[in-house]
Amino acid sequence: MDITILDEDENPMLHRTDVRFELTHEESTPERLSVRDSLAAMLNKDSKEVVVHDLDTKFGMRKTVGYAKVYDSPKHAQDVEQDYMLERNKITAEEGGGEAEEA
Repeated sequence: MDITILDEDENPMLHRTDVRFELTHEESTPERLSVRDSLAAMLNKDSKEVVVHDLDTKFGMRKTVGYAKVYDSPKHAQDVEQDYMLERNKITAEEGGGEAEEA
């Protein structure tokens, strides 16, 4: 799977970069999570900072055009994105600090 970045738009107010990309693949359209991981690796980001919104493959073609939002941190993604989009991208809210206080 080869990814080519078509367009990048900085959005400093929301601490993110909007990315449009083209994906060339041999088999069927890749899963959202594998695209997210590949895009994150290409941009040197953590996969929890990348939210893939749209993957559009024309019938019979081996090229997919997609849209993703790349955040500065996972916290910014959780603050801005809707819950269903976070679920689709398997980004979960971290539990409060890891240790529970005992009374």
